[in-house]
Amino acid sequence: MLRRHFLKISGVLLASAWLAGCASPQYLQLSPERTAQVPQMGSGQQVTVIAQDGRESDVIGNRAGGGMSTARITVSSHELIPRLQQEAERAINEMGFSPTTEQAEGRPSLTLELDSLNYARGDSGQPLVDEARLEGVFRAIAKNKGTTYTGTYTSRRTQGYALKPDADSNTRMLSDLLSDGMNRAFSDPELGQLLAR
Repeated sequence: MLRRHFLKISGVLLASAWLAGCASPQYLQLSPERTAQVPQMGSGQQVTVIAQDGRESDVIGNRAGGGMSTARITVSSHELIPRLQQEAERAINEMGFSPTTEQAEGRPSLTLELDSLNYARGDSGQPLVDEARLEGVFRAIAKNKGTTYTGTYTSRRTQGYALKPDADSNTRMLSDLLSDGMNRAFSDPELGQLLAR
Protein backbone atom coordinates (compact mmCIF):
# COMPACT_ATOMS: atom_id res chain seq x y z
CA MET A 1 0.00 0.00 0.00
CA LEU A 2 2.74 2.41 1.01
CA ARG A 3 4.78 1.42 -2.03
CA ARG A 4 1.85 2.08 -4.38
CA HIS A 5 1.27 5.47 -2.74
CA PHE A 6 4.98 6.31 -3.07
CA LEU A 7 4.99 5.31 -6.74
CA LYS A 8 1.90 7.44 -7.38
CA ILE A 9 3.48 10.49 -5.73
CA SER A 10 6.75 9.87 -7.59
CA GLY A 11 4.87 9.68 -10.87
CA VAL A 12 3.04 12.94 -10.21
CA LEU A 13 6.28 14.70 -9.22
CA LEU A 14 8.08 13.37 -12.30
CA ALA A 15 5.25 14.46 -14.59
CA SER A 16 5.17 17.90 -12.95
CA ALA A 17 8.93 18.30 -13.37
CA TRP A 18 8.72 17.20 -17.00
CA LEU A 19 5.88 19.63 -17.74
CA ALA A 20 7.68 22.45 -15.95
CA GLY A 21 10.82 21.74 -17.99
CA CYS A 22 8.82 21.82 -21.21
CA ALA A 23 7.07 25.04 -20.37
CA SER A 24 9.95 27.05 -18.93
CA PRO A 25 10.98 30.10 -20.98
CA GLN A 26 14.35 30.13 -22.71
CA TYR A 27 16.55 33.23 -23.01
CA LEU A 28 19.16 32.37 -25.59
CA GLN A 29 22.54 34.03 -26.19
CA LEU A 30 23.44 33.20 -29.78
CA SER A 31 26.95 33.32 -31.19
CA PRO A 32 26.68 33.00 -34.99
CA GLU A 33 29.92 32.97 -36.94
CA ARG A 34 30.55 33.44 -40.64
CA THR A 35 32.66 30.58 -41.97
CA ALA A 36 32.37 30.95 -45.75
CA GLN A 37 35.11 32.51 -47.84
CA VAL A 38 34.35 36.04 -49.01
CA PRO A 39 35.22 37.52 -52.42
CA GLN A 40 38.26 39.82 -52.46
CA MET A 41 36.98 43.12 -53.81
CA GLY A 42 38.45 46.02 -51.86
CA SER A 43 41.76 47.83 -51.87
CA GLY A 44 41.72 49.30 -48.38
CA GLN A 45 38.97 51.87 -48.86
CA GLN A 46 36.77 52.64 -45.85
CA VAL A 47 33.25 51.21 -45.66
CA THR A 48 30.69 52.14 -43.00
CA VAL A 49 29.33 48.93 -41.48
CA ILE A 50 26.10 48.84 -39.48
CA ALA A 51 24.32 45.79 -38.02
CA GLN A 52 20.73 46.33 -36.97
CA ASP A 53 17.67 44.43 -35.81
CA GLY A 54 14.57 44.68 -37.98
CA ARG A 55 12.49 42.31 -35.85
CA GLU A 56 9.37 43.57 -34.10
CA SER A 57 10.09 41.60 -30.91
CA ASP A 58 12.86 39.75 -29.09
CA VAL A 59 10.46 36.78 -28.73
CA ILE A 60 11.03 34.43 -31.67
CA GLY A 61 8.40 31.78 -30.85
CA ASN A 62 7.70 29.14 -28.26
CA ARG A 63 8.36 25.47 -27.77
CA ALA A 64 4.80 24.46 -26.90
CA GLY A 65 3.33 25.39 -30.27
CA GLY A 66 0.56 27.50 -28.69
CA GLY A 67 0.43 30.83 -26.96
CA MET A 68 1.98 29.74 -23.66
CA SER A 69 4.05 32.66 -22.40
CA THR A 70 6.02 30.31 -20.14
CA ALA A 71 7.33 28.42 -23.18
CA ARG A 72 8.60 31.52 -24.99
CA ILE A 73 12.00 31.62 -26.63
CA THR A 74 13.68 35.02 -26.47
CA VAL A 75 16.76 36.27 -28.30
CA SER A 76 17.75 39.72 -27.07
CA SER A 77 18.63 42.33 -29.66
CA HIS A 78 21.08 43.97 -27.23
CA GLU A 79 23.10 40.74 -27.06
CA LEU A 80 22.81 39.57 -30.67
CA ILE A 81 23.40 42.78 -32.66
CA PRO A 82 26.94 43.43 -31.29
CA ARG A 83 27.83 39.90 -32.39
CA LEU A 84 26.43 40.51 -35.88
CA GLN A 85 28.32 43.82 -36.00
CA GLN A 86 31.56 42.04 -35.16
CA GLU A 87 31.02 39.39 -37.83
CA ALA A 88 30.01 41.97 -40.46
CA GLU A 89 33.14 44.04 -39.79
CA ARG A 90 35.30 40.93 -39.99
CA ALA A 91 33.75 39.97 -43.34
CA ILE A 92 34.24 43.47 -44.79
CA ASN A 93 37.84 43.47 -43.58
CA GLU A 94 38.50 40.10 -45.24
CA MET A 95 36.97 41.46 -48.47
CA GLY A 96 39.82 43.97 -48.52
CA PHE A 97 37.99 47.02 -47.18
CA SER A 98 38.59 49.00 -43.99
CA PRO A 99 35.43 48.80 -41.83
CA THR A 100 34.29 51.71 -39.67
CA THR A 101 31.11 52.52 -37.77
CA GLU A 102 31.35 56.23 -38.56
CA GLN A 103 29.25 57.56 -41.40
CA ALA A 104 30.59 60.09 -43.88
CA GLU A 105 29.27 61.78 -46.99
CA GLY A 106 30.22 59.81 -50.08
CA ARG A 107 31.62 56.82 -48.17
CA PRO A 108 30.33 53.37 -49.22
CA SER A 109 28.17 51.68 -46.59
CA LEU A 110 26.86 48.24 -45.78
CA THR A 111 23.93 47.57 -43.47
CA LEU A 112 23.35 44.01 -42.26
CA GLU A 113 19.80 43.72 -40.92
CA LEU A 114 18.28 40.73 -39.16
CA ASP A 115 14.86 40.98 -40.77
CA SER A 116 13.25 38.05 -38.94
CA LEU A 117 14.04 35.06 -36.74
CA ASN A 118 11.29 32.52 -36.07
CA TYR A 119 10.96 29.33 -34.07
CA ALA A 120 7.80 27.30 -34.62
CA ARG A 121 6.62 23.84 -33.69
CA GLY A 122 5.83 21.73 -36.73
CA ASP A 123 4.05 18.42 -37.29
CA SER A 124 6.44 15.66 -38.26
CA GLY A 125 3.62 13.25 -39.12
CA GLN A 126 5.33 10.56 -37.04
CA PRO A 127 4.06 9.26 -33.70
CA LEU A 128 6.05 10.43 -30.65
CA VAL A 129 8.20 12.72 -32.81
CA ASP A 130 7.74 16.49 -32.95
CA GLU A 131 9.75 18.97 -34.93
CA ALA A 132 11.07 22.49 -34.65
CA ARG A 133 10.95 24.72 -37.72
CA LEU A 134 13.46 27.54 -37.70
CA GLU A 135 13.76 30.40 -40.15
CA GLY A 136 16.10 33.37 -40.25
CA VAL A 137 16.14 36.17 -42.82
CA PHE A 138 18.97 38.65 -43.31
CA ARG A 139 18.86 41.73 -45.50
CA ALA A 140 22.10 43.33 -46.68
CA ILE A 141 21.97 46.84 -48.11
CA ALA A 142 25.07 48.15 -49.90
CA LYS A 143 25.22 51.81 -50.96
CA ASN A 144 27.86 53.58 -53.01
CA LYS A 145 27.86 56.64 -55.28
CA GLY A 146 24.07 56.93 -55.41
CA THR A 147 23.51 53.25 -56.16
CA THR A 148 21.87 50.81 -53.75
CA TYR A 149 21.94 47.01 -53.85
CA THR A 150 19.70 45.02 -51.51
CA GLY A 151 20.07 41.28 -51.04
CA THR A 152 17.76 39.03 -48.99
CA TYR A 153 19.11 35.75 -47.61
CA THR A 154 16.85 33.14 -46.02
CA SER A 155 17.95 30.11 -44.03
CA ARG A 156 15.60 27.36 -42.88
CA ARG A 157 16.03 24.29 -40.74
CA THR A 158 13.65 21.55 -39.60
CA GLN A 159 14.75 19.46 -36.62
CA GLY A 160 12.85 16.39 -35.42
CA TYR A 161 12.89 15.44 -31.75
CA ALA A 162 11.28 13.08 -29.24
CA LEU A 163 12.14 15.29 -26.26
CA LYS A 164 11.83 19.05 -26.54
CA PRO A 165 15.24 20.67 -27.17
CA ASP A 166 16.83 22.30 -24.15
CA ALA A 167 18.31 25.80 -24.16
CA ASP A 168 21.77 24.57 -25.23
CA SER A 169 20.34 22.62 -28.19
CA ASN A 170 18.21 25.56 -29.34
CA THR A 171 21.17 27.92 -28.94
CA ARG A 172 23.29 25.71 -31.22
CA MET A 173 20.55 25.29 -33.82
CA LEU A 174 19.74 29.00 -34.00
CA SER A 175 23.41 30.03 -34.02
CA ASP A 176 24.02 27.62 -36.93
CA LEU A 177 20.96 29.00 -38.72
CA LEU A 178 22.22 32.60 -38.48
CA SER A 179 25.74 31.53 -39.41
CA ASP A 180 24.33 30.04 -42.61
CA GLY A 181 22.46 33.29 -43.32
CA MET A 182 25.63 35.35 -42.91
CA ASN A 183 27.55 32.94 -45.12
CA ARG A 184 24.94 33.45 -47.84
CA ALA A 185 25.01 37.22 -47.47
CA PHE A 186 28.76 37.76 -47.53
CA SER A 187 29.29 35.23 -50.33
CA ASP A 188 27.13 37.42 -52.59
CA PRO A 189 29.60 39.02 -55.04
CA GLU A 190 27.18 41.86 -55.85
CA LEU A 191 27.74 43.39 -52.40
CA GLY A 192 31.49 43.63 -52.75
CA GLN A 193 31.31 44.79 -56.37
CA LEU A 194 29.11 47.74 -55.47
CA LEU A 195 31.23 48.71 -52.45
CA ALA A 196 34.40 48.59 -54.58
CA ARG A 197 33.14 50.94 -57.34
